[in-house]
Amino acid sequence: MGAQPLIRVEKLQKHFPIRLGAFGERAVTVHALDDATFDIAEGETLSLVGESGCGKSTTGFAILNLHRPTAGRVVYQGRDIATLDEKAMRPIRRDLQIVFQDPYSTLNPRMTVGDAVGEPILFHGLCKRSELPHRIERLLADVGLPPRFAQRYPHELSGGQRQRVAIARALACQPKFIVCDEAISALDVSIQAQIINLLLDLQEKYGLTYLFIAHDLAVVRHISTRVGVMYLGRLAELGTRDQLFGEPLHPYTKALMSAVPEADPVAERNRHRQILEGDVPSPLNPPPGCRFHTRCPIAMAECRTIVPEWRDRGEGHFVACHAVPA
Repeated sequence: MGAQPLIRVEKLQKHFPIRLGAFGERAVTVHALDDATFDIAEGETLSLVGESGCGKSTTGFAILNLHRPTAGRVVYQGRDIATLDEKAMRPIRRDLQIVFQDPYSTLNPRMTVGDAVGEPILFHGLCKRSELPHRIERLLADVGLPPRFAQRYPHELSGGQRQRVAIARALACQPKFIVCDEAISALDVSIQAQIINLLLDLQEKYGLTYLFIAHDLAVVRHISTRVGVMYLGRLAELGTRDQLFGEPLHPYTKALMSAVPEADPVAERNRHRQILEGDVPSPLNPPPGCRFHTRCPIAMAECRTIVPEWRDRGEGHFVACHAVPA
């Protein structure tokens, strides 16, 4: 990894104003993301994990400026892209791509695979039209599909094949950074393994950088360089894969990691699981102080009123918890 990060996220926020009531008489705000600060180094895979609704996908969308951030900065190649309008973002979008969870809903059913993969190439003027079939054939080969698939439509493909097409489309502009937003969760387990190995092969071949958003901690452990844990719109902990799976610091991280099954049946039978009680609070009205204090087994008085500081405990292991010593 280089000394300078590919992307630097500083105090990133995304709030969604909505209206409730039969006639929309009550204005409220969804606190989807608050004060996220982290770097993404070139060539690494940073994974984000946490319960549904914790802000993982919102973070990815805000970094790409698909959701315009409410506050904060996203610095890419020395430029804050969080404030750019769509016209200014257009040339940058070549470098920053996304693979969504459901490939069927993100592929136009009226476009062939070749048209879907070739469209971004033509839009950005990356090759002559006469060269396009060769570019499409090469991209399909990169994701393990034969050339004849260029003439097929999405409904003629399996879920795994459609996701390969979505990955080929993301690769079409030769990006540097790809957000994988639950890119394997809609697939069968055997197909998930194939897509994960494909992403790793492509990363090595093209020097790609990933933000990998997922629920499956076993997959995260396999693919990640570093892992960030989110809870109710805030980062709770961030560190290397070995740090978070070997020595988690935050109580929420410990509870998540205790849910990962052990391969050894004896160790699995004898190990202690940390079961969280209660429900996740609403992002419409997040609790004051540490947002995890309503479910935390070691919450203290200060946890209920003071937001914990985002601290580096050394070797790039960050945590936001009053109970963790400085």
